[in-house]
Amino acid sequence: MDLITIACLDMAGTTVADGGGVITAFAAAIERGGIARATPAHDRAMRIAQATMGQSKIEVFRQIFTDEADAQRANAAFEECYAAAVAAGGAQEVAGAADVMARLRRAGIRVCLATGFAPATRDAVIDALGWRPLIDLALSPADAGRGRPWPDLPLTALLQLGGGAVSELAVVGDTPSDIESGRRAGAGLVAGVLTGDAGREELEQAKADAVIESVAGLPALLGLDD
Repeated sequence: MDLITIACLDMAGTTVADGGGVITAFAAAIERGGIARATPAHDRAMRIAQATMGQSKIEVFRQIFTDEADAQRANAAFEECYAAAVAAGGAQEVAGAADVMARLRRAGIRVCLATGFAPATRDAVIDALGWRPLIDLALSPADAGRGRPWPDLPLTALLQLGGGAVSELAVVGDTPSDIESGRRAGAGLVAGVLTGDAGREELEQAKADAVIESVAGLPALLGLDD
């Protein structure tokens, strides 16, 4: 493995534990978009939401709704519901995540938190957890062009944080979309974690270089000593 200088870490499911808040917000947003609960259409929409975890939320709603206005309405409802859950204390640190970010930065590795959330929701989570001093950058699809599974988020992190080569990137996430994004970016390390909904087999099938129990195992994977 080449020297890693930039770590692009996913949020929900990787560094942030929300107790199922994303799925709860999706269910409410789909209903707000005009699809009633306990119907085949709602079940189909929730299957799409589950299968696209980690991706840009507005793009997911565009897959569910044929009308752009309905997709935008659902996306706004999702952000509103999730932000309310965060404000009520629904977002917690995945055990060891803050320590990992601090250790990475002590080792000279710049830290980017990347997510499919809109910037306002992303920032609300970061501020609720008090993580501003622990990171160098936070990115949403709106900042990078496209969300996962495209490579835009990690590549934008590389450019904005002054990385020299894609091989210096470490990309860490809990979904196949995270892994595919890192692979497409040519990252030197693409690691899956088991703190989200995806299992080891799914992450390995997505071609993760390594699958670890949680982000707490990243420093050891990078060979960092404290």
